[in-house]
Amino acid sequence: MEGPDYFIGVAQQALWILALAASPILIPALVAGLVLGMFQAATSINEQTLTFVPKLVVVAICLALFGSAILMLLVDFTQDIFARIPELTR
Repeated sequence: MEGPDYFIGVAQQALWILALAASPILIPALVAGLVLGMFQAATSINEQTLTFVPKLVVVAICLALFGSAILMLLVDFTQDIFARIPELTR
């Protein structure tokens, strides 16, 4: 059985996978929110649905485009973790 360094490595890998999986959704939503916020500031329109609906559409489009890649990333990581289980039980 391997030491605590193994589990720290797995935790680091999990955090990296999390960042890779979340960034295709969060970055476009952040950019859309920034653009819409600047538009609202320039026009003095303070309607909450004006920011919510476009961000929702951007997130839905990004999920449609990148959803399969994100899912494959998570599946590969999970299969790798499950494949390492016999090494830990020795």
